[in-house]
Amino acid sequence: MEWRKCYLDVVLVPMAMLIMIGYHVWLWHKVRLQPLTTIIGTNATGRRLWVSSIMKDNEKKNILAVQTLRNTIMGSTLMSTTSILLCSGLAAVISSTYSVKKPLNDAVYGAHGEFMVALKYVTLLLIFLFSFLCHSLSIRFVNQVNFLVNSPQDPLCLAVTPEYVSELLEKGLLLNTMGNRLFYAALPLLLWIFGPVLVFLCSVTMVLVLYNLDILFACRSKKTDAVGEV
Repeated sequence: MEWRKCYLDVVLVPMAMLIMIGYHVWLWHKVRLQPLTTIIGTNATGRRLWVSSIMKDNEKKNILAVQTLRNTIMGSTLMSTTSILLCSGLAAVISSTYSVKKPLNDAVYGAHGEFMVALKYVTLLLIFLFSFLCHSLSIRFVNQVNFLVNSPQDPLCLAVTPEYVSELLEKGLLLNTMGNRLFYAALPLLLWIFGPVLVFLCSVTMVLVLYNLDILFACRSKKTDAVGEV
């Protein structure tokens, strides 16, 4: 009887998570091998050029560098604050004596027992916690870049170079991207409260949306045109 109640959760929710994980593994592979065909790889290349330009002409562009990095820090701060607030709300729901599942019993497909409801909220809580951790670490790295990008260039000091500052900036923005993607992954799991079918449908829709946002179709069409001309 229990299997009949939870078989949709056992099948659809892991499938939804595998679709999300599989897409991001494929995207990571794409960024490593063909970076200029993705938004992430193209932006990373542009940021390296930006850091090099700022450090070469620092006296004229130091204010621009500080303002740009401050905006990045503000974005990460907003996301980390939102994540920890959602964690606090979920922790309050988990620890409360009120049973959240009662109003939803008739509307939820799949299992809606005490254990399953607790599993849903704990999973969401962990994802938001990891999102908060990624954004917090991102702020740390970008703060370091904020200092180093304006440091005077000393020919005798080979430690603080544009390449080193670029690496720090890329680590910070990689953590920012990971935090955002974890936050996005929480949306399908949030719909798990209303049943596993919505989790699966939302995950498929989100992968399609992210694919259109992550891939540069203009580069692909240019390559196709170049092959046709040859």
